[in-house]
Amino acid sequence: MTSKVGLVGAGSITTAHLPAWLELGADVRIHSHHGAEALAAAYGGTVAETFDELLATCDVLDVCTPTPAHRTYAEAALQAGLHVVAEKPLARTHEDAAHLATLAAAGPSQLYPAHVVRFFPQYERLASAVATGHVGRPAVLRFTRTGAYPRWADWFADPAQSGGVVMDLMVHDLDIARWVAGDVTEVYATLATGEGDDGGEVATAHAVLTHASGAVSHVRGVWGPPTTTFATSFHVAGEDGVLEWRSTDPGALRLDLGDAPAGGERRPATDMFESPYLTELREFAAAFTGGPEPRVSAADGVVAVDMALAAIESIATGEPVPFTTWQVGS
Repeated sequence: MTSKVGLVGAGSITTAHLPAWLELGADVRIHSHHGAEALAAAYGGTVAETFDELLATCDVLDVCTPTPAHRTYAEAALQAGLHVVAEKPLARTHEDAAHLATLAAAGPSQLYPAHVVRFFPQYERLASAVATGHVGRPAVLRFTRTGAYPRWADWFADPAQSGGVVMDLMVHDLDIARWVAGDVTEVYATLATGEGDDGGEVATAHAVLTHASGAVSHVRGVWGPPTTTFATSFHVAGEDGVLEWRSTDPGALRLDLGDAPAGGERRPATDMFESPYLTELREFAAAFTGGPEPRVSAADGVVAVDMALAAIESIATGEPVPFTTWQVGS
């Protein structure tokens, strides 16, 4: 376990990251323009007065700042020889994301984007079920993610900074769709915006991904009124069965499967044991100390940013956008 972790930022996501690092036994120092003292008082850790002080006293940097600042902090850490965890999206632009991934690939440091949905048991079981043939070859996949419009920070609601509902919210499911059904060859997307019942902004985006395998994924993201309950779902139909889950259902995964593949189990396990943030950071920490490669890579972070950018381009032009998967060195 990496013993010294620097946490930069003090926004809401740090209330998931900081307790997880502490549970893993890390010595955590926090630096932020605002809120570091309150965060440390609530959860633990100590405060670094400057970012330079943070860099000088940690082995790993966890970047939990607003998206536009990700490159600045992650680049400085990589250049200083630190390993880096960066909250999603890896960056706001392709250039910034690809630069960070290329920089990490060229040096001794590792970089991982915090695509925490890959670490939720339901999505982990989905990927496993598809990979082991429980539903056969995927044909049509549907993912939804709904939450309240982010009015708690100005930068979230500014598409120039956050990428809006597509880059900030849907990037999770764009990534999951590719993780489950493979590389994407085309992206088409639409966006509807308006006013909620309270007069505040609402936004609904829909992206259609065409995969190289021939599968088609529908990804829907909603930023609704303040009373909106956060909810997610997936529905994956393959040649041999269907796997479905909704966070609003009282039960776990619902399966309608054909016969198990030779040597395979009839049903994938569905139990949940711990916070996916803890699972995620444990996996990253193990990799930093010579363990196996995590289930998400820096290149995956770049490709997720690129898919979101392609969806944003499609929304602007009204046309489908051809898509090529980025690789280090391309």
